[in-house]
Amino acid sequence: MTNSLTNLRQAFSVYTKSEVLGLVFLGFSAGLPFLLVFSTLSAWLRDEGVTLAVIGYFSWVGVTYSIKVFWAPVVDHVKLPWVTRVMGKRRSWMLLAQAGIVLGLLGLSQADTSSQLHLIAGLAVFIAFCSSTQDIAVDAYRIEAASTEFQGAMAAAYVFGYRVALLVAGAGVFYIAEFSSWQMAYLVMSALMFVGVLTTFVVKEPVHQGVEDAASQAVSGSKLNQLTHWFVDAVINPFVEFFTRNGKAGLLILLLIAVYKLSDITMGVMANPFYLDLGFSKKEIADISKIFGFFMTIAGAALGGIMVVRYGLMRPLLLGAIMVSSTNFLFALLAVSEPDLWLLAGVISADNLSGGIATSVFIAYLSSLTNSAYTATQYALFSSLMTLPAKLLGGLSGHIVEIFGYQMFFIYAAVIGFPAIILVSVLNWLTKQRSHNP
Repeated sequence: MTNSLTNLRQAFSVYTKSEVLGLVFLGFSAGLPFLLVFSTLSAWLRDEGVTLAVIGYFSWVGVTYSIKVFWAPVVDHVKLPWVTRVMGKRRSWMLLAQAGIVLGLLGLSQADTSSQLHLIAGLAVFIAFCSSTQDIAVDAYRIEAASTEFQGAMAAAYVFGYRVALLVAGAGVFYIAEFSSWQMAYLVMSALMFVGVLTTFVVKEPVHQGVEDAASQAVSGSKLNQLTHWFVDAVINPFVEFFTRNGKAGLLILLLIAVYKLSDITMGVMANPFYLDLGFSKKEIADISKIFGFFMTIAGAALGGIMVVRYGLMRPLLLGAIMVSSTNFLFALLAVSEPDLWLLAGVISADNLSGGIATSVFIAYLSSLTNSAYTATQYALFSSLMTLPAKLLGGLSGHIVEIFGYQMFFIYAAVIGFPAIILVSVLNWLTKQRSHNP
């Protein structure tokens, strides 16, 4: 019993590490701008009488987050004048991105929705660009600041901070707008970004073991040769290195990344319409999803981080895939049951707990796949691949519900999680084979 308690304390002690605690505040800084250029901004525009058609166009701002892989090589290799010398590669890019977000939010806080929609759209794109750039730098910092053993805890801390930021940028902005104005709400949000700015100054720059930036190398020849050298080193080499290191298993790894979140994201598209169609009120849905959903997600993320410390990556990764798929069967059961708040709370709790475990473990797994020479570029590729197929498939969710009903939809959402379970099992077997036959 004493040994068990000691082991438990040691497992939880990972969350007292300074690197892990710093990720809470960097996660907050990463999560704060996200809703402010999406659903929260849409609510502001609608409240001011902007048409739904125009608001729909604003959703294209989200494309910025999906294509960040294209400028990740710049963040990985280009040094910022003076700032990089003083703060280091990762912190300098974080600071630049955070400064851009602050300026963008300040601009929105002064904008007039009745006459400056083009300006608001431009500022939203600018904020999204700076926000996704911050994501690239923070992800690279998170991976380089701790060993693989602690990546689960780092991911859990990041998820916690990110989720708190979503509450602040969602419910918090609504409260401020209700008692003051939307402009004041965005002004307060710009001030809260200094949480990330101060954290960037406090945390230590991680040790880099990567190649020297091409921009700093004395490459002989013409400007074209230098540009070609930079492109190969910054853009081509990260992909070549990944497949050189992983061999044929690299394709299986990329396939796993593409399908791991399919079940979770596909189900999420129809979750709120499903609750409403069951007869639950918006207040009941909000109360349960905010209270149970938030705390169960955080608990799941924390458990996932501890599991990675105790059991490594592959077993928790498999558990997460199984749990995410299985909870969709609970939604299928809910679809044929009489509406009951306690049953709804139980299903949402199970879904968010499994989602929290799967997310923190999966982020840790993606982090372990990167090479320190190309951290930002490779992780940006993985994170883009992680969501794009799921988003495309999620677009068909409404048609499936209309044709087959909610019960069959949730069974379908559970079944498309099976490939992830199979791929994790296969890769786990390959990893064991490789360790036995080096």
